[in-house]
Amino acid sequence: MKFILFANTDWYLYNFRLSTARELQARGVDVVMVSPPGEFGRRFAQHGVRWIPLRMQRASLNPLREAGTLANLVSLLRDERPDLLHSFTLKCAVYGALAARAAKVPAYVNAVTGLGYVFASQRAKARALRPVVSTLMRLALGSERSRVILQNPDDAQAFHSLRLAPPQHIRMIRSSGVDIARFNADGRDSRGEGALRVLLAARLLKEKGVQEFVDASAQLRAEGRDIHFLLAGMPDEGNPSSVTRSDVEAWQAQGLVRWLGHVDDMPALLRDVDVMALPSYYREGVPKSLIEAAACSIALVTTDLPGCREVVTRDGHDGLHVEPRSAASLARVLARLDDDRGLLQSLGERARQKALADFDERVVIRRTCEVYDELLPRPLAAAA
Repeated sequence: MKFILFANTDWYLYNFRLSTARELQARGVDVVMVSPPGEFGRRFAQHGVRWIPLRMQRASLNPLREAGTLANLVSLLRDERPDLLHSFTLKCAVYGALAARAAKVPAYVNAVTGLGYVFASQRAKARALRPVVSTLMRLALGSERSRVILQNPDDAQAFHSLRLAPPQHIRMIRSSGVDIARFNADGRDSRGEGALRVLLAARLLKEKGVQEFVDASAQLRAEGRDIHFLLAGMPDEGNPSSVTRSDVEAWQAQGLVRWLGHVDDMPALLRDVDVMALPSYYREGVPKSLIEAAACSIALVTTDLPGCREVVTRDGHDGLHVEPRSAASLARVLARLDDDRGLLQSLGERARQKALADFDERVVIRRTCEVYDELLPRPLAAAA
């Protein structure tokens, strides 16, 4: 059999879905990755995975350009003739489902990791797009040959209330999982003293709470606290909510953050971090940065919003909650952890326990293959 995995960046496929591709290969499946061109695409060859670039502008609203993208995707699917197409993120899910129907792909799975900019933002453009995208989703996701994978119950409720997909076609798989052998607490100090090191690792979008992170740094610095703020990730030029490179460079010049850019070796970075902060104020799927940090026994600080609350379920037990859009709330919580290193350690230990129980990528991949089996004429073979 042949499967195609389709996403809006090669970075996403390489960092979040390569393990799935390798498991499928072990089960005898020919796996092809499809995404817009990027610097990660060529890396798939090192793992024996074929990658096909597809021209696609994530933020485009040009009808002619979008029709061309859809036509190119249909042509690619007709040439490759996959048995199953698995599309990731909202735009790819809609385009993938429409193209799969046109190309007569036997089965297709649509993974929507958070409802994204169109449903999260209150900007005029997002509000104008919402009914159009909702209609396209209902058209694209209603086939008996398809399934929709969501990552949290809040999104499942939203899909149900907005009638975006038939309830019987929706499956819940919490996160893309984490490699708990690679992300672990080995080599970490107990951190009883010394400057607290706080990391925000994400696409540098305003809704991720990046500005609140920087403002909390300024507030704590003004209070005389020695807390180091690390920022890992890049601006996302395809997203209208991205901060700019000049913003980040200015923050670094002011000494408010140390900007690390893209980080290939996250386990190494996490060995030198005390807190993972994600003060997000929009609908996440289940944030990868939080579950990777949890697996490394790092204390988590995030908001009690969809997706984030799947990782930090009980404030004060497996992490700490902060108020959305509030730098002052974030600063208070980080000051608390700076003062209470025992709490810092216990939160990290319980975060690791939760990661082992709920976010092991082996469980995620197995459940994903079970969704595939619902649509295939015969079940996938066991891994060789």
